[in-house]
Amino acid sequence: MRAIQITEFGGPEVLNVADLPDPVAGPGQLLVEVSRAGVNFADTHQAEDSYLSKTELPLVPGGEVVGRTADGRRVVALTGSGGYAEKAVAAAGMAWDVPEAVDDVTALGMIIQGASAWVLLRRSTHLEPGETVVVHAAAGGVGTLAVQIAKAWGAGRVIATASSKEKRELALELGADVAVDPAEPDLTAALIEANGGRRVDIVLEMTGGRVTDQSLRALAPFGRLAFYGMASREAPSPVQPATLLAHSTTIAGMWLAHVFQMPGDVMGTALRELFGLVADGRLRVVSGGEYGLSEARRAHEDLRARRSTGKLVLDPAR
Repeated sequence: MRAIQITEFGGPEVLNVADLPDPVAGPGQLLVEVSRAGVNFADTHQAEDSYLSKTELPLVPGGEVVGRTADGRRVVALTGSGGYAEKAVAAAGMAWDVPEAVDDVTALGMIIQGASAWVLLRRSTHLEPGETVVVHAAAGGVGTLAVQIAKAWGAGRVIATASSKEKRELALELGADVAVDPAEPDLTAALIEANGGRRVDIVLEMTGGRVTDQSLRALAPFGRLAFYGMASREAPSPVQPATLLAHSTTIAGMWLAHVFQMPGDVMGTALRELFGLVADGRLRVVSGGEYGLSEARRAHEDLRARRSTGKLVLDPAR
């Protein structure tokens, strides 16, 4: 089968097309004929070996696929790795049925980005109706969905940040009340101004560096910041306990992998709710572009350079 294989760590240049043996499903596993594979920021960290979990080479990257099993089930699945290929293996417990009315891009958009937005708002920050939510990188995969979910769940105001005029316009189209340039010299003041002069209740943050630092300063008493990535590769400043006490601030970290250690079918619950919002017309996945398998390098380049919006996918047939 055709697949992308990494034999040395690095940037997009290490993604190479290779002919590899078909994977074989073992006990408790499913073999999926891949129709589309999702591309995520985590894949770029995996390629350079800077992800939270260490990676061994050689590696077929790609943690999510949608396709059909041998018995005809249409599933979206988390694979950990191996997704950038014509066929992939997933644990049976990491595959969920997809309604036929849901297209491939939407299905892939829900399993990591949608579920991440769900967990961030439902579990990490415990959004209450009427609260103000700041969504950084609001034109990205998680951001585009978080804006819509926050509105669907009754956020009083959603403030989006995005790096270009076009991306800010997209966030507004998706339901954000106001959009801000994260490059504002005083981002703290810009966020407070965007909230009518009041501090904000919730910040969803995946940029790092000064964006994290200045967002923390914009939080209202009992405000919560949930940190789920560091796209800038810049660490924020260390946070002192006194800083948290100043506004009774909560900082949370979220790595979706930990959801599977929780009791109950949290992922299944999230996907059922998300597919329900899709069916109701209250949630849609923004397609960020479809690339052939041989274009995986360009997909990573576009993602790292923030040239993309929404959900990126690979078509293994090309």
